[in-house]
Amino acid sequence: MHRDGRILDHRTLETLRVMAVGRVRAGEAPSAVMASYGFSRTTIYKWLRQAKGRGKGLRALSARKSTGRPRSLTSAQERQVFRWVNGKNPMQYGFDFGLWTRQVVRELVQQRFGVTFSLASVGVLLARLGLTAQKPLQRAYQRDPEAIERWKRETYPALARRAKAERADIYFWDESGFRADAVHGKTWGVRGQTPVVWRPGQRQSISAASAVNTKGAFWFCTYPCGLNGEMFVYLLQKLMARRRKPLHLVVDGLPAHKKAVVTRYVAATQGKLTLHFLPGYAPDLNPDELVWSHAKRTGTARRPLQKGEQLEARIRAQLFDIGRNRPLVRSFFRHPDVVYVTGL
Repeated sequence: MHRDGRILDHRTLETLRVMAVGRVRAGEAPSAVMASYGFSRTTIYKWLRQAKGRGKGLRALSARKSTGRPRSLTSAQERQVFRWVNGKNPMQYGFDFGLWTRQVVRELVQQRFGVTFSLASVGVLLARLGLTAQKPLQRAYQRDPEAIERWKRETYPALARRAKAERADIYFWDESGFRADAVHGKTWGVRGQTPVVWRPGQRQSISAASAVNTKGAFWFCTYPCGLNGEMFVYLLQKLMARRRKPLHLVVDGLPAHKKAVVTRYVAATQGKLTLHFLPGYAPDLNPDELVWSHAKRTGTARRPLQKGEQLEARIRAQLFDIGRNRPLVRSFFRHPDVVYVTGL
């Protein structure tokens, strides 16, 4: 019987080598020893040569991890690839495309290191470096990093101390729009055959405003039109109805929030309502943005409107359910971008 040593694991082969050499050294015939194991007779002589020599002995027969095919890039070069991709833009390296792809990485490696990879090999390299394909977040060029850092470290902590001294509430406010024909997310289907999602042909749309605080409180209101100063005042009046404690409301810099009619209304509340404005182009600082993200991922995006169903009724029901789920609302404040609110 002939045995193929390639199907045996390294430890088993090591044991067989040591046993075979030991038996030959004890006086058994090499051909008989190898026949008993099912290996070629000549193999024993290679093992004997390996075990021969001063300072070697049977240790030379020990199993060692195979080095395999050497990598095309050195460790230093692989670290350089990681630095290229991590937080950088391909346009910084002369490409006219702003997103990293395997093709872009392959071309850059070829330009800088003179090494040619297949696209599959580039994917393996990126995975080994801990890099994955992800949908990037979008940030406006006009963002002011210093203003954002100042808001987190100085402005908001001062607001929190002031609200505590006044025994006032702090809410974060935001608006959003919903469409009945919007489809978010993905679904599975046969390759080359795009799945069809049935939705109403009638273009229904509705706007909504909401406000949240760290304790899980949630307020919302829907309205059929776009936001202007007068509509913002109307919504603020509904928010302030029957409110006893002073309210500090954090809003973004939308022009409608800064209209003269809004300023007059806030002044008329005689300190019961105060508006505070987030730094420009920084919606990620507002935890109320996460309310809309959740609503749009789990609402009509997952179950389109049925025949005869009205979008406003569906949105109101969904926002009402969010408001009843205080743990969910509090969870929005644990997002890394807004943890500054509760991490004081």
